[in-house]
Amino acid sequence: MLVGETEMPDKVNSLLPLRLMVLYWIFISAVVLQCGYALFFFARVLRLPVAVSTSVGHRAGVSIVICAKNEAAQLQKNLPAILSQQYEEPGESNFEVVVVNDASTDNTAEVLAGFAANNDRLKIVTITADAPREFKGKKFALSKGVKAALYEHLLLTDADCVPASDQWLGMMMAPLTQGKEIIAGYGGYNRSGGLLNAFTRWETLHTFLQYSTYLLAGVPYMAVGRNMACTKSVLLQAMRSDVWNEIPSGDDDLLVSIAATNRNMAIVSDEAAFTYTDAKSTWAEWARQKQRHLSTGKYYKTLPKVLLGLYGISHAALWLCFFLLVGCVGPLIALMSVRCLLYWGLWCVTAYKVKEQSLIYLFPFFDIGWLIYNFAFLPYITLKNKQHWT
Repeated sequence: MLVGETEMPDKVNSLLPLRLMVLYWIFISAVVLQCGYALFFFARVLRLPVAVSTSVGHRAGVSIVICAKNEAAQLQKNLPAILSQQYEEPGESNFEVVVVNDASTDNTAEVLAGFAANNDRLKIVTITADAPREFKGKKFALSKGVKAALYEHLLLTDADCVPASDQWLGMMMAPLTQGKEIIAGYGGYNRSGGLLNAFTRWETLHTFLQYSTYLLAGVPYMAVGRNMACTKSVLLQAMRSDVWNEIPSGDDDLLVSIAATNRNMAIVSDEAAFTYTDAKSTWAEWARQKQRHLSTGKYYKTLPKVLLGLYGISHAALWLCFFLLVGCVGPLIALMSVRCLLYWGLWCVTAYKVKEQSLIYLFPFFDIGWLIYNFAFLPYITLKNKQHWT
C-alpha cells in the first residue's frame, strides 16, 4: 500500500505489513547511523589543513626508503624526482635515498648502479634470492632498508610512485620535526580512461576521507605505504610486535595499529606533498591488489574495527532496504535525499582537497558501487592472506 510523503512514521507503522515495517525501521536506523558518521567523523575534513609550513628552522636528516622487486622501469622513471627533492641546509646534504633491491631478476641492479654513479645520495641495499628471511614478504626488505638508514626520520614510498613536487620531502617531514612520530600522506592514482580507473581513484578518495577524519577524531587506524613518514624508533617498535609478521604485507596499517595515537600521528594533505602511481589496468589485477590490502583489517584495534564494521553494515542496509521499499513507503525518498546530499557534499569537499573534482558527477554511481565492493571483498577481511610480495 502506498503511503503519501506527508504521512507520519506512526501512520506508516499502521499501514505496512510486518516484514516491510521491519525493513523500514532498519532503513531508519541505517540513515541515523550514516548521518551520525558523516557529522561526527567525516565533517572533520573541513578542518584538514590546506598547506603545511616547512619553515621549521634546521631541517633534520631524512632517509627515504624504497623497497623494490623487479622495478627497473619504475625506478628509471620515478627515482630522479625523488633524488632531486629540495631539502638541504646550506653547505650540508641531509637526506639520502635507500633503495632495497629484493632479489630482483630484471635489470634493477643495473638501473640503480647507473643512478649511484652520478648521485651520492643513493644507497643501495641488495638482498640475494637465498638470503634467510626474518620477516615475510616486503617486510623483510623494509627491515633491511631501515637498518641501513642513516637518519632517525624516515619517509617511505614505493618504486612505482612519484612525488607531486620537489617540496614533497620537506612537507612530509615538517610534522616529524615538530614532534610527531607517524605521518600519513595522500597516495593518489594517475588519471586515465575507463570505469576501473575512476572507481579506483574514488575509493582512494573515500579511504583518505575515512582515515584522516578518524585520526582527527582520535581514532587512528591506517595510512598508505605509498606516502608515509615515521621515526625509525617507532617503526622498530612495530617490528618487534607479535602481529608484525602475521602477513606478508600491511606494514603501513600495522605500524599505525601498533604504535599510533591521536597525539603522535598527523595528516599532511597539501597537494604538493601527494604521491602518484598508475592504477591497475584490469579488474583481475585490481581485485588481487584489494585482496592484499583488505587482509590487514582484522589486525586493527577493536574500536576502529567496530566503527568500520558498523559503517559498512549501515551503508549496505541503507541501500538494500531502500531498493526493497522504494515505491512502498513515501518518506523514504526524503530521508534518502538528506543522507545522500550530506555524503555527496562531503565527498565533494574531499575531492577538491585531493584534486579529484572530475569524479564528482560519478558519486551517486560509486555510492551504490561501494555496496557491491563490500559484498565482493568481505571474505578477505577474515581469511588468512596467502599471497606473496611479487
